[in-house]
Amino acid sequence: MASLDNERLAWTVPADQAHAAETRNRFITNVSVVPGKDCCMAEATCRRELELEIPAEEVTKKIESVAKEFARLANVPGFRRGKAPVSLIRRKFAEDIKGEVLQSLVPERVEKAVAEQKLTPVSQPQVDKLDFNEGQPLKFRAVFEVLPEFELGDYKNLAFEMPTMDITDEDVTKTLEEMRERAATFAPVDGRTIQDGDFAQVKLLGTPDGGGDPLQAESVLCHIGAEETMEPFNTNLKGANAGEHKNFDVEYPADYPDPKLAGKKYHYAVEVLGVKTKKLPELNDDFAKDVSDAATLEELKKKVNEGLEHQRDHKHKELLHERVLAELVKQHDFPVPDALVEHQMDVRLERVVRSLAAQGVDPRAVNVDWVTLRKRQEERAKDDVKAELIIDRIATAENIDVTDEEVTHELEHMASHSNESAEAIRARLTKQGTLDRMKAKLRSDKTLDWLAQNAKIKTVAAANAATDAK
Repeated sequence: MASLDNERLAWTVPADQAHAAETRNRFITNVSVVPGKDCCMAEATCRRELELEIPAEEVTKKIESVAKEFARLANVPGFRRGKAPVSLIRRKFAEDIKGEVLQSLVPERVEKAVAEQKLTPVSQPQVDKLDFNEGQPLKFRAVFEVLPEFELGDYKNLAFEMPTMDITDEDVTKTLEEMRERAATFAPVDGRTIQDGDFAQVKLLGTPDGGGDPLQAESVLCHIGAEETMEPFNTNLKGANAGEHKNFDVEYPADYPDPKLAGKKYHYAVEVLGVKTKKLPELNDDFAKDVSDAATLEELKKKVNEGLEHQRDHKHKELLHERVLAELVKQHDFPVPDALVEHQMDVRLERVVRSLAAQGVDPRAVNVDWVTLRKRQEERAKDDVKAELIIDRIATAENIDVTDEEVTHELEHMASHSNESAEAIRARLTKQGTLDRMKAKLRSDKTLDWLAQNAKIKTVAAANAATDAK
């Protein structure tokens, strides 16, 4: 969901007239429209336009004030500092004085108009249609976006389906088999060629077609005949003996899981170092002791079951929140600010970049059309922003907030998964300015939990729930 940070807004006027200046505060009020002389609004969107005017007397007074300040500080040849005539200063520094006047009067007038109209800007106001002539009123237009006005629907009686998420004996058995696979050993095979099911121990060099960094591995195991193994490896290595060299090409599909390889063609030079078979350990008490702190196989099964239940509970809560948000978005129809949508599109793209980096992949080296990928995030980003606005409004309506104890509990939870103390994490988040963001996330989750408790939820078979969700 979108994070609606309370950032300071910068007012801007055309670059050739003045520099940007920060506002003194951000307006946090409920949105309501009060028609008036200065107001021109397009209600179908979050865009607002204010046609504003500053009286000529106020402009003249500011020009004189700024000119006097320039005269006091300016160094003008032929005059001692501060002694040059104001009339000369106004001619010599006309554009600078004009810029200072605009920078002083425009933000102040926009802030006042926004407060009078009870608007909540969420984007940087842009000033255009500037009409500035000495002796006349200063006229201009301020354009910005505001938070939308909308009525909350019947959020206390949401209805949706959730899949069953029972942990079965088959789930435990599957997990134990995965543990056996991870604990497997590989025994060398002598006197025969590579067969399906064997693991070929190979040294390889992969050169990308068209140039680029090669792939190298001094010793890697390749599971011959396995579904996950690219077919050229199966075809060329099956029947080979230790010591043989093979050369072949591999074309990776565009949706290949490794983004470094996806959509590319590599030429491989492979040396077969040996042939091995996998040996799985027996499922007994000794195995339980080797792979865990359990003393018996039965104790290991119990721990596995508890771990699966913990994972199930986490997934269930995530899915529950997703379903609540989907229902809320479905029952509310209102425009959202483009500025927040654009920001959320960037957030979604940053998640992809961080995910690649976590896998050791340089995002710049990936064959991805980032512009297209970002554009694809637009609809989801709109729903994210809409959902966040709805949740915030519900939390306010129901007086849902986060207590100091809940914040402390979350910090302690974070500390238990890191090398920092809860106090150190609090200090770091405060310094980074992200502690409030963490509190906002806790408030949002608390609101979602409250909504789920009040929802009418029907539990159905997993397949049916998946179909209905689509």
